[in-house]
Formats: sequence, structure tokens, C-alpha cells
Amino acid sequence: MPPKPRILIFSLAYLPLMGGAEYEIKEVTDRLGDKFAFDMITYRFNSGWPQEEKIGNINIFRVGQGKNSLEYYGRPLAKIIYVFQALWLAKKLHRQCRYSLTWAMMAAYAGAAALFFKYLNPKTPFLLTLEEGDPENHILNRVGILYPLWSQIFKKADYVQAESNFLAEFGKRHGAKAPVEVIPNGVDVSRFTQNFPAEELNKIRRQWQLRPEDKIIITTSRLVSKNAIDVLLKSIAEIKTKATDIKCLILGSGKDEQELKKLRKILGLEKEIIFAGEIPQQEIPKYLKISDVFVRASRSEGMGNSFIEAMAAGVPIIGTNVGGIPDFLQDHETGLFVKVDDPKDLAEKILLLLQDDDLRQKIVRQGRGLVVNHYSWDKIAQRLGEILNNFCKKFRP
Repeated sequence: MPPKPRILIFSLAYLPLMGGAEYEIKEVTDRLGDKFAFDMITYRFNSGWPQEEKIGNINIFRVGQGKNSLEYYGRPLAKIIYVFQALWLAKKLHRQCRYSLTWAMMAAYAGAAALFFKYLNPKTPFLLTLEEGDPENHILNRVGILYPLWSQIFKKADYVQAESNFLAEFGKRHGAKAPVEVIPNGVDVSRFTQNFPAEELNKIRRQWQLRPEDKIIITTSRLVSKNAIDVLLKSIAEIKTKATDIKCLILGSGKDEQELKKLRKILGLEKEIIFAGEIPQQEIPKYLKISDVFVRASRSEGMGNSFIEAMAAGVPIIGTNVGGIPDFLQDHETGLFVKVDDPKDLAEKILLLLQDDDLRQKIVRQGRGLVVNHYSWDKIAQRLGEILNNFCKKFRP
């Protein structure tokens, strides 16, 4: 039997740091390990992490000396160092095993490493995945005078996978000449649609002192400006004047956490707003099952995996008409749209879902159906596997 095609993944972060981009890598490689061999070059943000290990179907190579605190994750110098150390290691690995394809996760530091590798190995196909969630002007401000180099990431890619129509157009605007295909992130349908024993759900309720009569508003979000958690807090203050049985669960962490907790105090919502912090991924379906409405009033969004996880779990969603959200949210069909930066409008939409059971059930039914039919990881992995296979057939090291 001939050896499996070997693919090199560039990703700035990976386990134990996980976001939507990293989950895509994990879910896809878990399902395609019988067809391809995967190596990954990522950054060693903590000195306690091994420089080499195997996670699932991926051989992980971490570059960088690491620090003992994850605060270094956000420092630009670490990311710049990653680009050049990843390139050096990729050259070494390529001499040993001759990669059939490189795959870069996002058009940033991983994309830059893949771009330089492409300059050195022009015949090796380069797949670029776009999962950028920050506002476009914010991205361009960070790129600054390096824009001509940054745009080469798009121009040199042999294929571009975008997680939303919004990001597909983003890639084309900034130079993509190769085919651009929208393949969204997915959801583990079986995990998010499953039912849990009542005692497991009641344990969560007891942990956070949630009463049986409480209506639970939930968000699973990084606590950063683009996710507009401040708007959610202000909307709960609006709802509090009309209902006393509201609780809001905020799952996640981020650099705005302390400012948001200050806002909670200013608004007098210490009893209504619960910052639950980082919750293990396997526990999130349980939190969704005890919730009545999912909210993320995003200021920008590449796609938003948390939305489709909530839809799969049977929780009606509220989101803004920005970025990739309109790909899956049809107003009054699979969710409700809310105006950007409008707490009063958000409060009205939350109350509508709590009070109109017919609308709620319609949104739950149609939202779950959409996810099951179009967003399961099995189907997403199959589509990506076809792309990888086509390129690997064309290039045989």
C-alpha cells in the first residue's frame, strides 16, 4: 500500500489553546486520518508544553522557548518569532518527508509562514483557510505598511477555504486569485443534540444557584469588544425592569473581563449576571440544555461557531446582521436579528422569544434542521477531504 499523502499544517495556536480555527483542524483531522498523514507547526506559548507530541492524528511540532504564563499569547513578538522558526522547521521537515500540501490556518502569522514556504517550494500546493473574526478595518490597521506582503498570502494560495460568504469576499478583495470556496465550520451534531440525565443538568443549576423559575440567557464568547458582551449586560438591565426571573450565563474569558465585571456592578446586576469563566468543551452542551435563549450581539463576526452549537442544542439564537452570521440566521426563521449596539432592541428580542412560544418553537425546529443538514463535522470533513485529495493527486513528491 502506498504511503498516505503528508500534509503540513501551519497554525499559530493549538491544544491546549482552542478556538474555532483550532477546532476545525481537530475535527477534520480526526475524521481524515485514514486518508492523510498530518504534521503541524505551532507555537510553544508555555515552557511546560512538550516540543513534540502526537494529538489525535496530528504530529505536533512546537517552536519557541515558551513562557510560564499564557499572557505571552497576545504579544506580537512571539508571533513574529513563530513565522521564522516555523519556516526553518518546515524546510527541515520537508527535506525529510516531502509534503504533498501545506495548509495555513488564517491569513496572519500562520499564513505568513506558509507564504514564505511557498516562495521556497512553488510546486507544493498551498491551502489557505480564512476564519478571521475581527473587523476588517482593525485587521488592516494591524497590517499597516506590511499590506503588500500580507496580500501575497491571498495571491499565492492555490485554494482558499472561507468559513462564510463574508470571508470569501474578504479574501477576493485582498488578492485571492485561486478558487475561493465557502466551507463553514461545523458542529458535533450527536454531542449537541443529545439529552442528558436530569440530575446532571440540575447539578449545573445548583452550582450557579439557578431557580426552577429562572429564564436563562446564555452566551459562549470570548470577552472582547467584537462580541459586544457590554450590550448584553445593558439589555439585561432593561429586562430587569420588566421581569425578575432573568439570569444571564456568560461562558468564556478574555481581556475585557474586568471591565465587564465593573459594568455589571455599575448596572446593579450582580445577582442577574453570572461570569462562569472557561467551561470545558464537553460541558457546554449541558449549559445550553438548561438555557432559554442564546445571544451574541456581535460587532463583527467571521462566522460564529457558538451560534450553530446553540441551534443544534435546540436553543433559539439572537445575532446581528454582520459578517458571516446571515449565512445561517434568517430573521424569524432560524433566529432573530438585533441591531448592532442597541441594548433596548436586544432586550425586546429576548423578551419576544421568552413570551412567544410559537415563534420560539419554529426557530428551534428550523435552526436545528439547518445545522443537522448542512453543518455537521462529518459533512464538512468530507468536503475538505475532497479538496485535499485533489491537490495531493496533482502533486506527488
